Amino acid sequence: MSHVLRILVGFHLASSAVLAIPQAASSSGSSTATSPAAASGVPSITVSTAVPAPTLPLTSTIPSQAALPPNQPWCPSKIFCAGDILQTVNIANLYTDQKTFVDKPTNSSSASVLAAFNALVASAPGNTTANLTEQQVASFVTTNFRGEGLELEAQALPSFNPNPPFLTNVSDSLMRAFAQTVHGYWTQLIRGTNASTLCGEGTNGGSCESTLIPLNHTFVVPGGRFREQYYWDSFWIVQGLLQSGLGGIANDTLQNFMDEIEHIGFIPNGGRIYYLDRSQPPLFIHMLSAYVNATQDTSILTRALPLAERELQWWTTNRSSSVKSPFTNKTYSLFGYSVNNSAPRPESYLADYLTANGPDLTTPLTEPEKEALYGELATGAETGWDYTVRWAAQPFAGGTNNTNPVLRTLNIKNLVPLCLNSILYKSRLLLADLYSPPFSPAKNTSNAQRASFHRSQAANIRAGILDLMWDPTKLAFYDFNKSSNARSTVFTAAHFYPLWSGIIPPDVLGDQNKTFGMFATVNMVMNRYNGTFPTSFIESGLQWDAPNAWPPHQYILLEALRAIPSNLSTMPVPATGGPGVADTFELIPPGQIGIGEDQLPGQSLGGGKGNSTGDLNTLNGTVANGGNATSGEGWAQTLQREVANRYFASAFCSWHATGGSIPGVLPRLSDQELNVTQSTTNTGNMFEKFSVSDIDSAGRGGEYTVQAGFGWTNGVLLWVASNFGKVIVAPNCPPLLAVASSSGSGSAASPSATGKSGAVEAWTISRFSVAVAVALVVVMQNIM
Repeated sequence: MSHVLRILVGFHLASSAVLAIPQAASSSGSSTATSPAAASGVPSITVSTAVPAPTLPLTSTIPSQAALPPNQPWCPSKIFCAGDILQTVNIANLYTDQKTFVDKPTNSSSASVLAAFNALVASAPGNTTANLTEQQVASFVTTNFRGEGLELEAQALPSFNPNPPFLTNVSDSLMRAFAQTVHGYWTQLIRGTNASTLCGEGTNGGSCESTLIPLNHTFVVPGGRFREQYYWDSFWIVQGLLQSGLGGIANDTLQNFMDEIEHIGFIPNGGRIYYLDRSQPPLFIHMLSAYVNATQDTSILTRALPLAERELQWWTTNRSSSVKSPFTNKTYSLFGYSVNNSAPRPESYLADYLTANGPDLTTPLTEPEKEALYGELATGAETGWDYTVRWAAQPFAGGTNNTNPVLRTLNIKNLVPLCLNSILYKSRLLLADLYSPPFSPAKNTSNAQRASFHRSQAANIRAGILDLMWDPTKLAFYDFNKSSNARSTVFTAAHFYPLWSGIIPPDVLGDQNKTFGMFATVNMVMNRYNGTFPTSFIESGLQWDAPNAWPPHQYILLEALRAIPSNLSTMPVPATGGPGVADTFELIPPGQIGIGEDQLPGQSLGGGKGNSTGDLNTLNGTVANGGNATSGEGWAQTLQREVANRYFASAFCSWHATGGSIPGVLPRLSDQELNVTQSTTNTGNMFEKFSVSDIDSAGRGGEYTVQAGFGWTNGVLLWVASNFGKVIVAPNCPPLLAVASSSGSGSAASPSATGKSGAVEAWTISRFSVAVAVALVVVMQNIM
């Protein structure tokens, strides 16, 4: 029986979970463990684990609590799922990151921990959690739980080649050395389950409970707080692994996902039981196709094809609906994200709790309203884009300093998302190809029938996307809103997903100017901003909006540009600055992005000069940090070169600004410079997201502080190096001391060496503020 099957049978039938770590809790703010020894040939990974560190006086009682949400059938743990323990620990706000607690295994049996908690409550005045002190809750956690992150162990890469062939594609010597450095980061991100620590087996017996879903094969973690395997992250990780010649790890990744489909029925968001109510953007078939095409290993298909069918059926059964077009009256079977959940997510419990119970609510939400909101918040996590105004009924509610109002208007379940339907459209086509020659014998009638079926299903999705989501006037794709029976007006990077998947509207195929119009926003970003393409042009304070630019979208954008037929990219990028076209904003089709030029995010000019409102980065035939112009280059090739170079610039400059160096090639910045990013003891970070305006900095905002590592960032960079290496040029990074001087601060806006941003989501309140907020919630409810 596999580890995955063990966890599911054991957890769902006996409410026992998975792993324990033989480690004593520390009494300090954190503890560290190094695993395993470098002498074993396995990388030495230092893991810091958190212990309770409340800010309120230890003698203070914890803030009062709202009523417990309903129990969740998909998450039956009485410790790590919705219930007294999870809510009490979160209300006490013991950790900066709420994911910390649910990633800590118990150090005794579930029954023992529950008994200890019940005894603690019984000892409190009135026998209620309301009278527990911060000290009591902190002591309970310290006594009964162990370090997070130690359930997994680093793995060796015996076949690792430090000089993979793709490096020869990179012409610039510095950028080649940087790509080689990033290639080396795989050795730090490879993990495997430590079988000896599994609860319910091995030396620990049934003496502990954990949320980890143990896997049978090695895998790559994204990094930072994401210490287990994740679903959609793995697509870009696999792309990078294949460039690095690590097809074996890519195969292992696919095998883990197949185990989950086989034993769970679908691929969950990530490798923890608190993700078992939701999936993520379904890119398994995309990964499978990429692996088979790169390695020519068709043996995997014997197992993979039936399981790919099963995953598609899960999405069809659980996430599809009939949608009638208001434009043509035709009906399509299309897909939407929709999670059945009526409680705060365990890994983001306090954030969700405060969104539903915040003291800023003029009228408290009813219990059904809270449950519906929790379902929307979990659905937002399933999209991968958690969160963005793209999903909101009122995208401009609240503001960058208070994002709860916009989160309370999430309307994701009533949307038909561009991204999801484009992915599933392409999945059908890729699966059809895997059923066809050369991957399947030409005379296999059954496979030929399956291929025909999937192509037919893909045609239905394509027709629905073009009917419901393509606006021929604005030359852009938008989500379809079933609530309003109309297209959304929020323009985001999702516009490029259909183009990435090969869906090019017929009405643009005969007009090169219209085809360019679909990418005019890219041209504007390259000329107006210092960084890469943002997720949206709305600064909401949410992490999937401006100013953040995410690595997966740079990949999708580049692939969308590569999908444009060559005959539609013969003209150069249209000129600006002359009569009638003042700047690149004016090249964007009217109404496409839904906001005026004066509403765009600003681009800092530095030196205290304020923000730019025009094309400050335009050069002769190219843009700043956009590579070198080539004679006769068409507009699509120009934009590919510029986006590829900007991505390298964003990754390289933020890495160098946080202590990155290459012996004999790139010297380390001075301590005075590194002090600007609080990185004097750091060695360079690869960040999960970047900034459209500052290539020395990571992105910011969101549910958690910016993470370093980082799986999909590395994967996209290696893919770009392999495919665009000939046109990559070493960037000019903004001088850190000038940035610090213009900001009037020694810390600027760049992230620190620990991967923490100077700006976090507005609702990530200080611990003292949380205490006040929760207390006010209960007071208001009592008044009402």
